[in-house]
Amino acid sequence: MNKNSKSESYAAAGVDITAGYKAVELMKKHIARTMTNSVTSDIGGFGGLFELDMTGIEKPVLVSGTDGVGTKLKLAFIMDKHDTVGIDCVAMCVNDIICCGAKPLFFLDYIACGKNIPERIADIVSGVAEGCVQSGAALVGGETAEMPGFYPVDEYDLAGFSVGVVDKKKILNNKTMKEGDVIIALPSSGVHSNGFSLVRKVFDVENKDIKTPLEALGGKSIGETLLTPTKIYVKPMLALFDNVTVKGVSHITGGGFYENIPRSFAEGFSAKIEKKAVKVLPVFDLIAKTGNIPERDMFNTFNMGVGMSIVVDKTEADKALEILSANGEDAYIVGEVVKSDEGVIIC
Repeated sequence: MNKNSKSESYAAAGVDITAGYKAVELMKKHIARTMTNSVTSDIGGFGGLFELDMTGIEKPVLVSGTDGVGTKLKLAFIMDKHDTVGIDCVAMCVNDIICCGAKPLFFLDYIACGKNIPERIADIVSGVAEGCVQSGAALVGGETAEMPGFYPVDEYDLAGFSVGVVDKKKILNNKTMKEGDVIIALPSSGVHSNGFSLVRKVFDVENKDIKTPLEALGGKSIGETLLTPTKIYVKPMLALFDNVTVKGVSHITGGGFYENIPRSFAEGFSAKIEKKAVKVLPVFDLIAKTGNIPERDMFNTFNMGVGMSIVVDKTEADKALEILSANGEDAYIVGEVVKSDEGVIIC
């Protein structure tokens, strides 16, 4: 810890730089979990250094993704639980990167807060580190900005970005997509990190009880259920890429099925989703019932229990399901590719 850097004037204005130093010390043990052989710098410098290993890659293409946690953070404030939202932050970035066929390499976070409480910052970073471990990415740096008067004392924002790499010849190519290809669903862990402006309105989380266990949610409270971190699909997907020709991958985020699935499809083709096949999680049934939300809006806002969709040739579907199962995914077939310009057809 830097013992010589201290400003009474800055502290009087609401910024305690010594708290920042303490936060860094507390988070180091979490960051250490994410280190890989490619990291060539320590935390605390002006930049994170990463030595790119190009073994086995002919034409490296860097792929980047950035995102935040959004208003899901309001649930963390209410529940006073801050050690999982970091997983969400990482997941929102690396799950996007994997849709290109790329392997995440490293991650950086940005935390802006009204008051730097070192223990809370360390809790947040512990979640970021866990997300990095789950995705195989190194946490090479970040920034904590104390901004009194801009953020409330007990609130913060969290965002980040990740960089990955893929061999140019292995970038997913949807031009090979054809009618009859199979669409595989990877289950989500819950609402993930999208649609929380609507969720907060439906449950009136700032004013109603969200801490009492509910039978409809398997004995968990609304708050606990909603804070379930976003599932990270990187390692199962990398295993799949090594064994099956994947034609398209969609990360089901804000905009649900209707917005996200077509993003990985070739022009002239659409996803025909069998509604009865979708394993809808109880939390979505509760959201729809409580908020009186039409089914079309539900599928156009939430992941509905499907965190990621994958397109493979029909002849490789069984092999794909076997590989995903071996890597911990309860994957299942949810539809097929059809010739159409509708984007998504749920029937």
